[in-house]
Amino acid sequence: MMAGMRIRIDAVDLPGLTRAASADGRVPAYGNLHVAVQRRDRPAELLEPQPGDAPSATWTLECTTSTSPTGTEVRGPYVQDRLGRRFVYLSWGTVDEAGVFTMFRRAKLMLDAVPADVLAAAARDGLLVGRLGLTDAQGGPRCARVEPPDITWTAERAE
Repeated sequence: MMAGMRIRIDAVDLPGLTRAASADGRVPAYGNLHVAVQRRDRPAELLEPQPGDAPSATWTLECTTSTSPTGTEVRGPYVQDRLGRRFVYLSWGTVDEAGVFTMFRRAKLMLDAVPADVLAAAARDGLLVGRLGLTDAQGGPRCARVEPPDITWTAERAE
């Protein structure tokens, strides 16, 4: 049986609008940084791009859950599914004068790293909340796979 649930991503500590090039030249400089949630199988379709200097950013994603022999399965238009691993992409990009977003990196918020009891409670109560900082150790946009302790997952009652 499918049930409705929302995932809310609460992000703080955004890295700013610019990123300097790395000293070794492997990472170029970027300007007018933005971050958004990427729709499944549609990399150009982004949910609510936020500027990199915002004090915080929040996205709410509609999804469904079902119980399987391996636990709680989560599906939805913004839930990626690669090789059986479910996650949410946060896409980092630059925005030009015409408002065009050009992605350069992504972060994967790994849903299979949500503790099973938290995910089951969220499926029951209607809301899974992920809280994370979006600046990495080098002062740039957080990228790659994001799992606890870099993200904290809690279940809350949907309003």
